[in-house]
Amino acid sequence: MSQTARTRILCDVDFDRDGVQTGYLRLFHSSHASAYGFLPIPIVVIRNGAGPTALFVSGNHGDEYEGQVAVSNLARSLKPEQITGRVILLPTANYPAAMAGNRVSPVDNLNLNRIFPGDPDGSVTQQIAWFIAEQLIPRADFVCDLHSGGSSLLYAPCALTNRAADDALYGKQLAALKAFGAPLAYVQGRAQGQGGNQTLGGVAERLGIPSLGSELGGAGAVSREGLAIAERGVRNLLVHLGILPPGRRIDAPETRIVAVGGQEHFVYAEEPGLFEPLADLGEAVRAGQPAALLHTPETPWKPPQEYRFPIDGLVLCKRHPGRSLRGDCLFVLGSAMPG
Repeated sequence: MSQTARTRILCDVDFDRDGVQTGYLRLFHSSHASAYGFLPIPIVVIRNGAGPTALFVSGNHGDEYEGQVAVSNLARSLKPEQITGRVILLPTANYPAAMAGNRVSPVDNLNLNRIFPGDPDGSVTQQIAWFIAEQLIPRADFVCDLHSGGSSLLYAPCALTNRAADDALYGKQLAALKAFGAPLAYVQGRAQGQGGNQTLGGVAERLGIPSLGSELGGAGAVSREGLAIAERGVRNLLVHLGILPPGRRIDAPETRIVAVGGQEHFVYAEEPGLFEPLADLGEAVRAGQPAALLHTPETPWKPPQEYRFPIDGLVLCKRHPGRSLRGDCLFVLGSAMPG
């Protein structure tokens, strides 16, 4: 067991040793139920000599499951003799949230993907963020952070990346996006702070390391389509990076890439009500087209609120629960990529 610098987390694995290593990031946490216990965050390292390093993360949000299954399957199936280089796998990055099936940690109520680069002396989630940002991402030549819509959103399964300010880095990210082979992908801007340094992908961008994400389904369940896209995508990324040989590439459709930019790509509830969607995932919609009705059965004589799409676009995501509150996101649209 080795203790990495500037972190309270103990790491079971040696990142520079060939073969397959499995173990835990031991985050010591004193609680009423376990005074001297630690949170066992599983980690797998597969290495075969010198070569590129790929870091695959899932469970950043605990209620997003397709990536957790895909990364776990990769941990069991990938053999050192098949690869050149190193693969680091972190299937339940926010371990307490993953065990609770919750977006945020039940320990400190923090969202891991909004607090990077974290704090080595902070709360549980802050310590996890620091370890990933300071000990895992800098070791990688490429970072893949697999997400889904979680309990409150449902996505058309897709891959995504940030619009990096550096054109050379952005070119690498677009090439990886196409290599991943999802039928749909989008490039995100900064509408909700996405891609800033508070996110895992934002840390990679700050360090000049190309990264890719996903939204593989959601609704608090495992999408068969999303899981299949993830499993094909992680293999194809390894081929793209030269870690797996070209013959291991899995045929994939050409990727359609759209953009998600500013707030005009989002539809939000302005008052509480029961959400009736008037468009489906993957549907092309027009500006001004009815998007949703929010009903108030507690006052059935009151007409429902009508919402309209603000721009032309493609429905990437919609809210999953029916009961909605003011400020809830109802839809996310993708639009044509800027020329």
